[in-house]
Amino acid sequence: MAVTYELIKVCKQSGARLGRVHTPHGVIETPAFMPVGTQATVKTMSPEELKGMDAHIILSNTYHLWLRPGHELIQKAGGLHKFMNWDRPILTDSGGFQVFSLSNMRKIKEEGVEFRSHLNGDRLFLSPEKAMEIQNALGSDIMMAFDECPPYPAEYEYIKNSLERTTRWAERCLKAHARPEDQGLFAIVQGGMHADLRRQSAADLTSLDFPGYAIGGLSVGEPKHLMYEVLEETVPLLPDNKPRYLMGVGSPDALLEGSIRGIDMFDCVLPTRIARNGTTMTSEGRVNIRNAKYAEDFGPLDPKCSCYTCVNYSRAYLRHLIKADETFGIRLTSYHNLHFLLEMMRGVRQAIMEDRLLDFRDEFFTMYGLHDNDKGF
Repeated sequence: MAVTYELIKVCKQSGARLGRVHTPHGVIETPAFMPVGTQATVKTMSPEELKGMDAHIILSNTYHLWLRPGHELIQKAGGLHKFMNWDRPILTDSGGFQVFSLSNMRKIKEEGVEFRSHLNGDRLFLSPEKAMEIQNALGSDIMMAFDECPPYPAEYEYIKNSLERTTRWAERCLKAHARPEDQGLFAIVQGGMHADLRRQSAADLTSLDFPGYAIGGLSVGEPKHLMYEVLEETVPLLPDNKPRYLMGVGSPDALLEGSIRGIDMFDCVLPTRIARNGTTMTSEGRVNIRNAKYAEDFGPLDPKCSCYTCVNYSRAYLRHLIKADETFGIRLTSYHNLHFLLEMMRGVRQAIMEDRLLDFRDEFFTMYGLHDNDKGF
């Protein structure tokens, strides 16, 4: 099997898992945060910089790479790893979330989804088989099954019909997957906020014995406490010997709470997206470097951080760069935010090893001013 999970330890205080995901391009220490490289690049970051901050895995986007430059071209280049000069693991999503976000431009059928390209309006069709073809050509270590991510809120019957179609699509993905020996295919558990539907989805998908399982349809606008309740219902239904991936979640509080509830892998565009408008995560809480009070602040962005940005540049300089729309400013804030989350997850892994993850969470929340779980980042 191309992707396997090794359980190292369960935290006695929290029940969180310390583990390793073994892939053809290396080992992922878990719980892990995956920086998002939508178009075969993590925005403004080089692969060498990501390695320098010890990112074990990055995520790329099937939909965007299919549209531009095209999966055939990437295959000719020797696959996504060679194309982007990244020799560590890559996970590709199925493209489903992007297609379903085009709600006014798409039509769902049993065969797949008709939609129009966000680039030029061309009419396109994405099916489970096509999603597998694209991801097989990309050569990612972990591929995601094509699913429907229903909106929040949605009617019970809609969600039930949607998850049953997602299961049928998952079966088609398994049949169409051409490289199971060197690419692991993960299924995606859906079911909205309904415990019975999550149970149905998990039972149906685990019976198909995928190498790993994701939990989708969360972090789509629901309150945080509801997301955590769904995790508490869903995670115990997933196999102990397979990786568990919570899709689209990347705020510090949700990474901690997700880890406590048994999640192994997370991804989100949050750290780089907020960095582009000057918002940073620091040991003193959230800092918007655009604020006027930093105009003459010649200290580091985060005095407790050892990243390239904090060692070399002042808050005043960062504020100037961001206010002037300089790309270097976005690079520096992006570097810091990614480094911050990757370091935080290293701390999570150490706390699990020491059986003190709940204490770690409480200390972090106090530092960050996060006492209300629904307030979030």
